[in-house]
Formats: sequence, C-alpha cells, structure tokens
Amino acid sequence: MRGKLSDPKYKPQFAGHETFPLRQLWLRKAYDAVAKCDPIAPRGTFNDQNAIVVFGVGKNMVSAIRHWGLACNVITETKGGYIPGPVGNALFGPAQLDPYLENPASAWLAHWLIAGEGNRATTWHYVFNHISAQAFEKPTLVNGLRETLANRPDVRVTESTLSRDVEVCLRSYIPKGAGSDAAEELAEPVLAQLGLVTTTRGSYDFRVGPKPSLADGIFLYALTAFWRQNAGTANTLGFDLIALERGSPGMTFKLDVDSVAERLVDVERISGGVYAWSDTAGMRQVIRRREVKPEEFLPLAYQGAK
Repeated sequence: MRGKLSDPKYKPQFAGHETFPLRQLWLRKAYDAVAKCDPIAPRGTFNDQNAIVVFGVGKNMVSAIRHWGLACNVITETKGGYIPGPVGNALFGPAQLDPYLENPASAWLAHWLIAGEGNRATTWHYVFNHISAQAFEKPTLVNGLRETLANRPDVRVTESTLSRDVEVCLRSYIPKGAGSDAAEELAEPVLAQLGLVTTTRGSYDFRVGPKPSLADGIFLYALTAFWRQNAGTANTLGFDLIALERGSPGMTFKLDVDSVAERLVDVERISGGVYAWSDTAGMRQVIRRREVKPEEFLPLAYQGAK
C-alpha cells in the first residue's frame, strides 16, 4: 500500500468548493434538495436560476453545497442528475440519525470521507496522510503536493489552485476568527470542532493522540471502508497498516499507535463480533469474520444520542 495518490485509478480533484469550508447546515440542504425529487433530481438543482432562492445563499455557495454533499456521500451523481447517497439516507432519511448534524460523530464521519477517502478533496487527503511532521506551514504543503503530483503526469493543476486549496483545507479545521463580519464566516466550519489542527503565528500543528469524541461506530466505519479499499476480501489486516498506512484510520484521525491499539483490543465487542483482535507470536492483526458495508456501523455511532 502506498496511498491513493500513487494509484492511477484515483483521480485527484482540487477546487469545486468555491473556497468555502463545509458549513453546518449544508449537507442537510443538499440532501433535502435532492430527496424531494422522485426518482432523480435534475442537474439544474444546483445551477439553475431558482437555486439561489431555494438554498438561500449566493451562486458560489450553492456550488459549494453541491461539492460537499457529493464529497460526503450525502448525495450521489447519477445519469441525468442526483439521488440521495448512503450517508445522506442514514443521517437525514427515515432513520434520522442526526437530522441537524449536531452530533460530533457526524463531523468525524465527514472528516473521514473527505480526508480519509479523499472524496473530491485530494488536498485534505494529502495533508492528513502524507505529512509526517507534527508541525508544518502552508508553503510546505503546497510544495509537497506539487512534488507528489509530479509523479502523476495525467494530473494538471496550477500553483495558485494548490495554494488556494491548501488555504481552504486549513481554514476548515480552524475555528473562525473573532470579529469577522463576512456572511460566509458567520457559521463555524463543521470540521473545526474536531480540534485536529491548531495554529500559532502562521505555523500549524496536528493534535495527535486519543480522540474521546470519536465514536466507535465512526472508527469501525473507517476501518471497514479502509479494509474494502485496500485489502479486498482478505480476512486479516495488520495493525501497522491500520495505524500508520496512508489513508488509514490511525493516520486520518491522527490517533497515536497506543490509541489505535486500545480501540482494536476491544474491537470484537464494539463490532458485535464482526472483527476480532489477534496478538499471537508478536503478530498483531485484526481478523474479519464476515464482510460488511461501512454504513452498517453508523447506527452504533449515534446510540443514545436522541
């Protein structure tokens, strides 16, 4: 395993967010706009003249709502338009796991989909999975992205686009500044509540360690998605891959190895027997007893929330 950026099947994507970080009600707005149409929401849902009125925001923000809705699997693009996505149905559909995106589990889930799986957000994936240092600066990220993409001749992106994407990525995780009057800054970025990145005088730091607010159900969702993408039908997956591989739960959630181990030692109980921990002859690994879809673990993340 070497990460998505070395996989020719993975198509890097930059921009599309119109420089807006993901905001609190946007995913619900994207879902509602698509779900009310049967069977398919037309392509004009997000770009015709009426969209500005329906969403109550400017044209660029409507585009951003579409972008983040697709990135988080809240809506899915299909032939002729859009349909509700699996995450959207789970959070906002009949189950109503988190209809107003108030539970921290939803922010962790969005972070995984954006930064872990890199859905329409290559910069996010790069920042959390290719930067090994705890402290970093913006130019480091831009230069690193450019050098990494040099190995992908099929991808063409300008320096200004990379710089802008890095800026939006970092703003996504930093609480809004006091005294901001801009309308788009009045709402806190969804991912800022996770406390994954801090900043001081232009320098940034990852907060690596245990994440008490990371629900077991979201960790299992990420483990299952990572397994399916990287190990296929294999019945075992090594601890180091889960904790340290690019695109893994350990890297994406910025968990230290001890925190990953604590979760995996208890994985049989929290997964209802789907997974089991094995530490035999110094070989630490997780055993999968049956194949599951990541979405099967979402209700676990919201138990007791209502």
